[in-house]
Order: sequence, then structure tokens, then C-alpha cells
Amino acid sequence: MAQEKHLRDMRTVWWQEDARGEAVYMIDQSLLPGQIVYLTLTHEQQVAEAITTLKVRGAPAIGVTAAFGMALALYRLLRERGEALTLVEVQEHLRAVGEMFRRTRPTAVNLQWAIERILRRANRAIGEQCSLLHLAQVLRDEAQAIADEDFQACLNMGRYGAELIADSDILLTHCNAGSLATAGWGTALAPMYVAHRAGKHLHVYVDETRPVLQGARLTAWELQQEGIPLTLITDSMAGYFMRHGGIKAVFVGADRITANGDIANKIGTYSVAVLAHAHSIPFYVVAPRSTIDLKLSSGEQIPIEQRHSDEITHVRGVAIAPAGIQVANPAFDITPHSYITAIITEAGIARPPYDESLRDLCLGYHDIERQADN
Repeated sequence: MAQEKHLRDMRTVWWQEDARGEAVYMIDQSLLPGQIVYLTLTHEQQVAEAITTLKVRGAPAIGVTAAFGMALALYRLLRERGEALTLVEVQEHLRAVGEMFRRTRPTAVNLQWAIERILRRANRAIGEQCSLLHLAQVLRDEAQAIADEDFQACLNMGRYGAELIADSDILLTHCNAGSLATAGWGTALAPMYVAHRAGKHLHVYVDETRPVLQGARLTAWELQQEGIPLTLITDSMAGYFMRHGGIKAVFVGADRITANGDIANKIGTYSVAVLAHAHSIPFYVVAPRSTIDLKLSSGEQIPIEQRHSDEITHVRGVAIAPAGIQVANPAFDITPHSYITAIITEAGIARPPYDESLRDLCLGYHDIERQADN
């Protein structure tokens, strides 16, 4: 019961309103595990800055955050302008805020998906001639629906993925795809949580995940909080432990999945997939259908975010490289579908050929959303 309480209480991002007004609340992931600090954001630019600076990260979580941020933007505008606002100004403002959020993290498609969903819902409400206050409430409710759906999706992915985990399995994961990356139990970590609570004994090798150390700071912390045994390793040790450590499967998340099953995920994922393939270890990707982008035929079309050189040359503000050195810092890499054993979604498990299985899992998913908003 204590474990159940932990995951329910550790919310990544949520909406709150009181006598002081409306705000987006979130845990500041950049300070974990040393400090647990909650942020109160009252302006959409603060929300955008939190996404850019990795105070909140993880593809599903930033989608939820952007949705709440767009609702917040309208509430703030209403407080400042009130009845002087026109519907045309509101539409222009929401589009501008959406574009600002799009620019924060270009690789994760969940972000684009959530923004489009909020804009479609706004257009539908405006077409119904609702009041501006009602429109703000509609957008807040739509953002909450996105968060609630993600929570349920995490549970479903956990149940499907747990079926692939046997008692006493040793697993490996890269980056953080747990509760902190979603509005629920996580993607890649959700199967581990479900299996653990079902009484299966697990041990997880956790890649540290340079350069920002999401594995060391976040995944290790989450698993420790849940009482799941783990071993933290450097990224360059993955191959060694695949050969000598008895690893039975790899579970990772994804920031975008294309129609052919290629995935974009945290830099280093491709290397782990190649190593898993070389050692005949199943490589599982866990992500909700909002991460699947059927408009792109392959991973070569996914934009890869390039981040600041300081993430490579410094750790917690301390320089670890010579000043002025040339640095490359792609935040993500592409893992070809040929290295992926299965893709676990909230609607079921897709297996090769992915161009067929992913299409079947997504059949009507995005279309139903759009039709509901028209």
C-alpha cells in the first residue's frame, strides 16, 4: 500500500487554482535527487522555460505540460484584458503560444500532438459561440483529460509489458522513462513497477545517461523509492554487462516513433540497441500511441534537437573539459526498427512488420480525436 501511495503522490505536473489564481505546478527535475522542489508557474513563458531547461522532461510529460500551459495562457490573458478581448485576439494568442511551445523541444511528437489537440478544442468551442471564461475552462478540462489519459495509458503499458518479464529477470534501461517522464507510472519503467508489485523479483541495470544523467539522477532515484533492486552503470559499461551480467531484456521509452517502427530516443539508445542485438537480448520500446507519428515514413525524417555545449563540458556547473573546445550535443538518436523486438503501447504490443502492426494499433486513434473536435 505504501508503494501505491508513493507513485500516486509523486505527480510530475498538474493544474491548480485557488484564491491567488491559476497555476501550473511541477516538480523541478533538474534538482533531483538532491532536492525535491515544486515550482509554481503563472505565465506561459515560465512554462516554456521549464520545458527548455529540463525542469520537466519526458515526451508524455512535456505534452501534458504544454497543454496546461496553453490553458494557463488564456486564463492569464483574461485576467489582464477581461471583456476587452475579442475572439480573434484569443485565437491569435493561442496560436502564438502554441508556436512558442513547439520551439522548446522539436523531437518529441507528444508535444506537437498536445498543442494541436488544444487548438482543435479551442476552435470547436469558439465555433459554439461560448464565452471567453467558458473557453478557458474548456481548455483546462481538455488539458486535464490529456493528463488523465496518459495516466491510464501508463497503467495499460505496464500491464502489457509486465507479461514480457519473468520472475528473477535482470533488465537494463537507458535514460528516464518512469513516473517523472509522464503523468502516470511511466513508459519503460511501468512494466517493471507492475511486475514488481505482482511479486516478481527483478534487478535493473541503469545507464547513467550522459550528458544530463537522467538515469543516474532520476531513474535510479525512482527505482530506489519503489524498492526495486538496481545497479547504476556508466553508459560505456552496457556491453560488458550484457555479456557478463545475465541481462534478459532492455526496456526504453521513445520520443517519436515513425510509421516503419524507427524510434527517436535519448542519445545512446541506438548504441544500446546494437549491443542488445549483438548479444541476442530482446530490445523493447514502450510508448503511448501519442508518440507514434505515422506521417513520417522513417527515422531519417525526425528532427534531432541540438542542445547547449555546457551540458557536455560541465557537470552541475563544474567544468570537466578545456575551455573553448568544440562540442557536439545531439539530444537524441535514431534506432532503426530492425533492432527493435517489439513496441509496447497502451493498446497492445506491435511486432514486425511495424508498418502494418503500428498502423493497426493506431487505426482510428488520431482520426477519432480530430472528428470529435470538428
